[in-house]
Amino acid sequence: MGSTDGFQYRALYPYRKEREEDIDLLPGDILVVSKGALQALGFKDGDEQTPNQIGWILGVNERTKQKGDFPGTYVEYVGPVKISVPSHRPRVQRPLPATPGASGCRLQDALEQGSPLPDLPEQFSPPEIAPPLLVKLVEAIEKKGLDSEMLYRTSGSELRQALRTDWTLGDLEPFDVHSLGEALRGYLQDLPSPVVPVSVHGDILRVLQEIPQPENCRKQLLLALESPAVPLQNTLTLQFLLRHLGKVSQHAESNSLHPRALGEIFGPLLLRLPGASPELSPDFSVLLLEILLQTKELEPEQLPPALPPKPPKPKPSAASLANGNSVPLQDAEWYWGDISREEVNEKLRDTPDGTFLVRDASSKIQGEYTLTLRKGGNNKLIKIFHREGKYGFSEPLTFGSVVELITHYRHESLAQYNAKLDTRLLYPISKYQQDQVVKEDSVEAVGEQLKVYHQQYQDKSWEYDLLYEEYTRTSQELQMKRTAIEAFNETIKIFEEQCQTQEKCSKEYIERFRREGNEKEVQRILMNSEKLKSRITEIHDSKMKLEQDLKKQASENREIDKRMNSLKPDLMQLRKLRDQYLVWLTQKGARQKKINEWLGIKNETEDQYSMMDDEEELPHHEERTWYVGKINRLQAEEMLCGKRDGTFLIRESSQKGCYACSVVVDGDTKHCVIYKTATGYGFAEPYNLYASLKDLVLHYKHTSLVQHNDSLNVTLAHPVLSQPPAR
Repeated sequence: MGSTDGFQYRALYPYRKEREEDIDLLPGDILVVSKGALQALGFKDGDEQTPNQIGWILGVNERTKQKGDFPGTYVEYVGPVKISVPSHRPRVQRPLPATPGASGCRLQDALEQGSPLPDLPEQFSPPEIAPPLLVKLVEAIEKKGLDSEMLYRTSGSELRQALRTDWTLGDLEPFDVHSLGEALRGYLQDLPSPVVPVSVHGDILRVLQEIPQPENCRKQLLLALESPAVPLQNTLTLQFLLRHLGKVSQHAESNSLHPRALGEIFGPLLLRLPGASPELSPDFSVLLLEILLQTKELEPEQLPPALPPKPPKPKPSAASLANGNSVPLQDAEWYWGDISREEVNEKLRDTPDGTFLVRDASSKIQGEYTLTLRKGGNNKLIKIFHREGKYGFSEPLTFGSVVELITHYRHESLAQYNAKLDTRLLYPISKYQQDQVVKEDSVEAVGEQLKVYHQQYQDKSWEYDLLYEEYTRTSQELQMKRTAIEAFNETIKIFEEQCQTQEKCSKEYIERFRREGNEKEVQRILMNSEKLKSRITEIHDSKMKLEQDLKKQASENREIDKRMNSLKPDLMQLRKLRDQYLVWLTQKGARQKKINEWLGIKNETEDQYSMMDDEEELPHHEERTWYVGKINRLQAEEMLCGKRDGTFLIRESSQKGCYACSVVVDGDTKHCVIYKTATGYGFAEPYNLYASLKDLVLHYKHTSLVQHNDSLNVTLAHPVLSQPPAR
């Protein structure tokens, strides 16, 4: 066997192939490239050490044995290597490898047969990032929301009971977040072997005992958990769960799931302690997870480097593009110049995917800029490089200006540079439309426009309410049908057992009656048997029809949910416009009676916009009646214990720069964050409009908090320190 010169590269980022000629990568993969392959592309000696300059490279992944192209920006150079060249020799008999995806088939077979969950290596294989069952549960939980105080703290749900015998997950949409959370804990509990294997307990214990600094301890723990003793599937599953639990802990203000609490819930599930051990205390697993989740303040997700360009699609001519290349950068509506990351985050809060703006890079280097793009509900930071008059996201830089670069990606998907960014630059945050919302110049004109926005808001609200009612009704029907299908399964099981018993017994009777010549009894037994089989067939058919109806209705229910979600941005925007017009009219001295006419409200009835005669006498005007300063969540709950619904207080939040509102709802104390932003105070965008906490309190004296959270159907009615009215 001969050899030839080659080079090794190590993958730094995961990559899933986009084209047939590509290969998949996972961090740590070793790639082997022939020196001849690089020379054939025109590269000289030494060029191999800068793979990001090469672009797409042809090589072999040592882990997967795939041969194909991989992005040079995703790897680092390791060094030269000798590549074996196989000599020609007769092929010998060898066993066939397992069919790709066979582990997934075994898992599906096991689930369909009601068998226990298999170990993680049998549930999935890279490039999948986690077991499909786990991914489905986590995605459903994150979609439902992570704010509930009872998340991961409930037990006894129907879903969990069903999963004890059957881990086939159907449509999860009808289940609430508590049932889904319990199912996720049940999944980890039902695994034959824990996510963190016993083989690394000693290494973990050593790190916890010897390294006191939290950040260094966390790094060493991650290294121990990525050792060869831990199967790759276990490592990927743990990384996936840590990302999810990190998101959960970011909502600790509302769900109380700080890293310590999450450690107490999930630590014993991820790391199961063997028997009684003098070295390992019960807190061992809790402390491990707590440290892994205690990271510094989370920065916006840093993306892998951009992919090298592949042959692009034909571009439309510059003249045909909106915001064309002739526009100077300073005049581009999406260019904001030297603004901070915090200001960018504020402007992009609660905006749809595809929203973007460009600012000067924080490095302050002339010619460098940062594109901030909204994707997947998060802000993605993408550096715009500049050299010798050319711009781009990665080498080679091909665009003549930043405007040309942005214009291109308003028409082309960024996926050609980064597979995770499968979107175009759709919605620019315009610096020309931020300051003045009210365009009309007279009170009458503003009032008429308020009337239009209010009517549009009411129409959209009515449409949303109808969809919500339909969604609730169909969700209940879906649950009833699932229960009915379970009943069908039990009935079929009983009938089939009865049929088997009858066949076993009737065989003896038929033989006896035939010997006796009693054909009438033989026919009666055979007829009963046919009736029983016919009944089983009818039940099977009814069940099949119900399953088809269930599938159709579940699909319709998902469509309703999509329509509801599509209405939410319009509702928020219309509500924001309406409120801003109301503020403008109030500031200009418009009479409340006239405002009510524009809003279509009868002045003799009380409503959220009416100015009551005794409004000035409300205790809400005195901040001392509701602002209690720096107290914690538990102290707030003690102050509100036993108070009537609507009793509230405002305090400093544990979240820096924010406040918290604690209010009694249905006899329990609920907490929500009040954000302080450049546009004012509020519970969420686009409602951060109030100039002071007092203005916010006075507004929500008449307006329910339910528009921000379905479980907060209450107004800020009674300041906690106000005197009760005289009787």
